[in-house]
Amino acid sequence: MSSSAPLNPAQHEAVRHLATPCLVLAGAGSGKTRVITHKIARLLQHGLAPREIAAITFTNKAAAEMRERARALVGARAARELAISTFHALGLRILRTDGERIGLKPSFSVLDADDVQGVLRDAGGSTDNRLARHWQWKISLWKNQGLDADAAERAARDDDERQAARMMRRCAERLAAYQAVDFDDLIGLPLALLQRDAEACARWRAAFGHVLVDEYQDTNAVQYELLKALVGERGPNGQFTAVGDDDQSIYGWRGATIENLERLPQDYPQLRIIALEQNYRSTGHILRAANAVIAGNPKLFDKKLWSELGEGEPVRVLECDGEEHEAERAVAHIQALRGSAGAKFCDIAVLYRANHQSRAFEHKLRAAQIPYKVSGGQSWFDRAEIKDLCAWLRLLVNQDDDPAFLRAATTPRRGIGHRTLATLGEFAAKWKVSLFEAVFAPTLPAVLEGKALDTLAQFGREVNELEYRARHACGGDEARALLLGWLQAIGYEQHLHDGEDSAKLAQARWANVLDFVDWIARRCGGQLTHEAGSFESAKLSLLDVAQTIAVILSLAERGDQQDVVTLSTLHAAKGLEWPHVVLAGVNEGLLPFRAADEEMSAERLQEERRLMYVGITRAQRTLTVSTLRRRKRGRETVAGVPSRFIAEMKLDEIVAKADPRERLRRLRDELAARSAANKAAAAAD
Repeated sequence: MSSSAPLNPAQHEAVRHLATPCLVLAGAGSGKTRVITHKIARLLQHGLAPREIAAITFTNKAAAEMRERARALVGARAARELAISTFHALGLRILRTDGERIGLKPSFSVLDADDVQGVLRDAGGSTDNRLARHWQWKISLWKNQGLDADAAERAARDDDERQAARMMRRCAERLAAYQAVDFDDLIGLPLALLQRDAEACARWRAAFGHVLVDEYQDTNAVQYELLKALVGERGPNGQFTAVGDDDQSIYGWRGATIENLERLPQDYPQLRIIALEQNYRSTGHILRAANAVIAGNPKLFDKKLWSELGEGEPVRVLECDGEEHEAERAVAHIQALRGSAGAKFCDIAVLYRANHQSRAFEHKLRAAQIPYKVSGGQSWFDRAEIKDLCAWLRLLVNQDDDPAFLRAATTPRRGIGHRTLATLGEFAAKWKVSLFEAVFAPTLPAVLEGKALDTLAQFGREVNELEYRARHACGGDEARALLLGWLQAIGYEQHLHDGEDSAKLAQARWANVLDFVDWIARRCGGQLTHEAGSFESAKLSLLDVAQTIAVILSLAERGDQQDVVTLSTLHAAKGLEWPHVVLAGVNEGLLPFRAADEEMSAERLQEERRLMYVGITRAQRTLTVSTLRRRKRGRETVAGVPSRFIAEMKLDEIVAKADPRERLRRLRDELAARSAANKAAAAAD
């Protein structure tokens, strides 16, 4: 939808409504971001200062897009001052401003998932990463429900959950001692602050004249309570706009609850509900299939998508013999789209329910020399072993980096335990210094002594020595020799083997480390850098490369702009769109997903149906749905049963109503697709 196009009546109503709280039910492709940015402009016209408008999203990418689109409407200066951020960034801002009221120093650390996992392993006296991840997942769910360790222990249903609740308490004690928080705390702690401190709450409410929340259906219980704390219960004048779609609520597994949509009219009786039903993305055939599927769910609010983009191509259903055949037919379809429709590779996406489904598609795309990317795949820098090395490199560059200090000091284990770090953290907080600076404080022996003090001092000397050597290690050979010698000295390879149950997995992680060392060495060596596309003739020191890690990461992630086919899970595809979509593996057990012998609750089935709806509505011009006659389940091959969602699309009814010429064209396209698939299969043989 063009930014210069006039607002439709429903959009116009949503933008202009300021008198009471407002819920905008924004169907897929209905222009919700446009409504939010135009409402920001309306609020500025109404007299609010830019800093008094808070717009909350769920990802940094969405926040950046919203700010850019607001900039086009209200100008660069006003856009810079708008409080556009994620929930977590807003929580961080609140804690940086007022965290001292609940015992946090202004420079408290935010630990990432791997750091917290290490704290949990230490708290449980375990080296089992899988167990620590299990505790971490359970604790995150409890925090997203607003439960502390005591409440979690009371709610625990078995010994496994009771143990996780105990780990939650121990982890909280350690984080408090380290002056650190985890990602979930960035929502829970600001909420606790605003609920306990009336003065701080009044100040933050006064700071925002209007709060807008995007993707409201994805909020969890704590995020909803934080919204209520920020806007208060101002009766008919509660100033907020929530924008969401109950039909696209697909994150229940991570704590999001559709009940938040149900609670809004109850908590705010003056709530104005406005539905955006005109879709600017998809054709009529695609939207009718989507509407038919989602009709199987109970409705919180009535809403039905429609479009003025014409009927378009009918939705195709392909029956495939198995995963390999499905991938072959997808490749043939992609090649046909390139030829007949003039599509670019980046116009095409293959979507599926589970990550493992990408393998067959990757194999066939490579064989056909079709470029692709796997959306949502793990970044190189997100691997735990790479994060370990980067923590040391970060600490060499910035010795005030407390999260890097905590990771480097405890990985591998060197006898610096949680009690030592807790004492060091309290000392650093008292004197308002970094953890690294505290190690060398002349008064530290007053609170630490013996082996603990000696071990910290030894670690500090190692960091300083490594920093000195990194500064003088120039060129690839010197950098590689330094890094390999250092890794041997700290016993990192043995650390990987000690932390994994599988020797094969530990060796794979060590191979990643060696690849990373080679990559850094090449950066130091002054040869062609593919990321930047330029030749660096001067040799760099290891410290120089450490200082540019963030830039290197940014450059390494530039694959998003390439002309490639996208392979993506349905969850990762939400919020995106493509002219042509293949929705793969639409079988019972895959979509809806159900493990063997698992009972599926009505709530789970409804969320899976919403996931199917999200997949359908990613398509703009064509949608192809493939189902398997046989599919793999573990090491077995079982009969494939088409998903109930295919029948729910009511495609036969839609085609029966179509023009006879359109039905004939559909038949011809089917025959052409089968011919192309047979040729591809013959070529592969």
